[in-house]
Amino acid sequence: MSPDPTPFSIDHLLRGAPHAPALIERERSWTFAELEAAVASAAGWLGGLGLAAGERVATWLPKTALACVMPLAAARAGLVHVPVNPALRRAQVAHILADSGAALLVTQAARAATLEAGDVPAGCRVVEDLPLDRDGPGRSAADPQALAAILYTSGSTGRPKGVMLSHANLWLGAVSVAHYLRIAPDDRVLGVLPLSFDYGQNQLFSSWYAGAAVAPLDYLTARDVVKAVERIGATTLAGVPPLWVQLLDVDWPAATAARLRRLTNSGGALTERLVRGLRSRFPQAELVAMYGLTEAFRSTWLDPALIDAHPDAMGRAIPFAEVMAVGADGARAIGEAGELVHAGPLVAQGYWRDPERSAQRFRPAPDWSASGGLAVWSGDKVIEGADGLFRFVGRDDEMIKSAGNRISPLEIEEAVLAGGEAREAVAVGVPDARLGQGIVVMVAGDAAQEEALRMRLRTLLPSFMQPARYVWRDELPRNANGKLDRAAIRNEVTS
Repeated sequence: MSPDPTPFSIDHLLRGAPHAPALIERERSWTFAELEAAVASAAGWLGGLGLAAGERVATWLPKTALACVMPLAAARAGLVHVPVNPALRRAQVAHILADSGAALLVTQAARAATLEAGDVPAGCRVVEDLPLDRDGPGRSAADPQALAAILYTSGSTGRPKGVMLSHANLWLGAVSVAHYLRIAPDDRVLGVLPLSFDYGQNQLFSSWYAGAAVAPLDYLTARDVVKAVERIGATTLAGVPPLWVQLLDVDWPAATAARLRRLTNSGGALTERLVRGLRSRFPQAELVAMYGLTEAFRSTWLDPALIDAHPDAMGRAIPFAEVMAVGADGARAIGEAGELVHAGPLVAQGYWRDPERSAQRFRPAPDWSASGGLAVWSGDKVIEGADGLFRFVGRDDEMIKSAGNRISPLEIEEAVLAGGEAREAVAVGVPDARLGQGIVVMVAGDAAQEEALRMRLRTLLPSFMQPARYVWRDELPRNANGKLDRAAIRNEVTS
């Protein structure tokens, strides 16, 4: 059965049985009825501030109950939610507050104390915590196409930019994921990703739409995640590749690993080595590879039944998405690299107060598109195979041009990681007077393994793909969402 394509205001998402668990904290568990009352309470408090409809409310919080209900409460109050990653520092927070024109910042005293004069715009009130124990309004009748949230990208390629998301964008993203992951009311989803990250926020929305419970977790080490899976009986765990690397390096009691029904990945392509490692460590769990971008939330997913045979694939379009590879001539590309273009109702409304960059990324879909309208032109190169599966090639601006060859960094990285000498790798093209660009790879691991790595790659890669230099680190730089910070790595190896 196809999922229902009718969108509603995002504050209608709490659809579970009233006495079923909806939010599991270490100190207490909230039922759907209690969480609905908390949303109403926060919305009532916000409504009493006299803010105009559509004003922006920023939250800079760890994964508290308040942080979890604010996306729904702001929507119910007719306001626009701006979640700020708690890992960001004052300069980045100041940029987001100023850029969004936030009228209110909800945070904690310790975080507010780090802000300096001028960080908070004039007219922006700062509130340290907010009670959830008062009466408030019932569910709203907001226009599903109205702006509901602004999600700021991590800023790894420059200052964070705000992606404008409607109620419909958020609602249909929740419906789509709940449908293809087959989330059930008895699922317990461990939320380790930032709530400011579309992938992390959707874990709340898709779980609540399906009537399931979410257990948000702020963790310090991979071992904390293992303990949390056991403590709450987690059935679902979502991650990004750097997290999977860490989780495969720690011990998992067999009974704890067996609790997980599904593992989901986005925020970076899984390598074949990671796929094999996760399938071995969690043989009972379905492994779902996904591809997404904040400008359209999620584009593709790979049916878990296919991942053993196609560990390199991104899969096919998720419900409500039309995904296509478009060649330089504007025609559909099959069997050769093209730009990934995403059309349909998941496409965001553009970048906040940035018409120039919006026009670059949000452009009309190809004439032959079934969806029409505006599409996101991702800048990512993919190949759509004859089997209908998409495979990631790389970002066009990250492709390495060496000695007349266009080289995918991903292909080099997979080769580097295939032998076990390194845990993580990022390949970068650096200026070279003879070749145009030379290949430098930053790797996490022991530099004593370099000669073994070089010897193996001589038999695996052609000469024009051989890295000229390796930069060894104990850990690779990550951005606030836990992804490898490719921009920081590129800056380091090219400086």
